[in-house]
Amino acid sequence: MLQYKKLSKTYPDGTEALKEVSFEVEKGDFLVIIGLSGSGKSTLLRCTNRLIDPTSGEILWNGEDIASLTQNQLRPVRRKIGMVFQQFNLVKRLSVLYNVLSGRLGYMDNWKSLTYRFSKEDKDKAMKALERVGLTKQAWKRASELSGGQQQRVGIARALMQEPEIILADEPVASLDPVLAHTILGYLEKLNKEDGITVICSLHYLDLVQRYATRVIGLRDGRVVYRGTGEDIRNMTDEEFKEIYGEEAERVSAGPGQSITGGVE
Repeated sequence: MLQYKKLSKTYPDGTEALKEVSFEVEKGDFLVIIGLSGSGKSTLLRCTNRLIDPTSGEILWNGEDIASLTQNQLRPVRRKIGMVFQQFNLVKRLSVLYNVLSGRLGYMDNWKSLTYRFSKEDKDKAMKALERVGLTKQAWKRASELSGGQQQRVGIARALMQEPEIILADEPVASLDPVLAHTILGYLEKLNKEDGITVICSLHYLDLVQRYATRVIGLRDGRVVYRGTGEDIRNMTDEEFKEIYGEEAERVSAGPGQSITGGVE
């Protein structure tokens, strides 16, 4: 279980991105975080693996408070927390295979990681990860040659190389069309169900939340304002919707991929 206890983050400019956020994530959850841009979704995910440091509060996992760990103590924890980014974060000049292999850097000593000296075992593991996302034929292409959907699949394979217990996915389909969005989330769901990997994912589209989430947390202005399930989202009241997205937001009854907030997003 992952527990957030009164987690807060205030940036140097005074912006309060998170305000005493508390909730729990059960092992094996596919938890989706919803809310407008600026509600604190990305900050929450990045505090979880300490890409940014929280101001106060606790993140308890496997008996440790991630929020209080030193950089040396943090390294073995980060190995088990994969990250999938909105803009893919690939090294475009490197091959697809070596981008995937970079997911093993946390397991290597500093010299080998600096020189990208990977073992045959790691290379075999990387090819298997690419096979799971349907990209073995692209292994030796430069990452820059791939489409956006393919690049995000490389990002998932890279996270898989960490042998993660948790995958954090920060708006992983925001730059993709609706068909590709389902493809990417389908791969994450497969890892969630087949490997038991806990997924914590931020999304903007309620149709996707309904389809993939086992549990849902809604943020507004850095506070938790909604807790539910994918099924609950189907039955969300107008009052609950406006609590998350504001009085100006309008619900859109439409098909896959359409904006949930009528342009207020």
